[in-house]
Amino acid sequence: MPQILIPAPLRQYAAGQSSVEAPGATVAEVLTALTSKYPDLRKHLFNDQGALRSFVNVYVADEDIRYLQKEQTAVSANETLTIVPSIAGGAR
Repeated sequence: MPQILIPAPLRQYAAGQSSVEAPGATVAEVLTALTSKYPDLRKHLFNDQGALRSFVNVYVADEDIRYLQKEQTAVSANETLTIVPSIAGGAR
């Protein structure tokens, strides 16, 4: 089953887990399974229309899915998905 790395700011919505496994053959299927198990994550990953939020980056084996097939990117059972929320701000 694919492994999903949960970033520190989102762990509170995933029972404190830093990584979890979820079934699926595509990024969309894996993220759907993840948010079914941890429903509080849904609003942090997806907008009201069900699309992945623009500030949430997902990587499969260190490859940004935006440059692959986005949420339809294939995922094998032994791959790792990494969720990276963008952080804005900085010094003025």
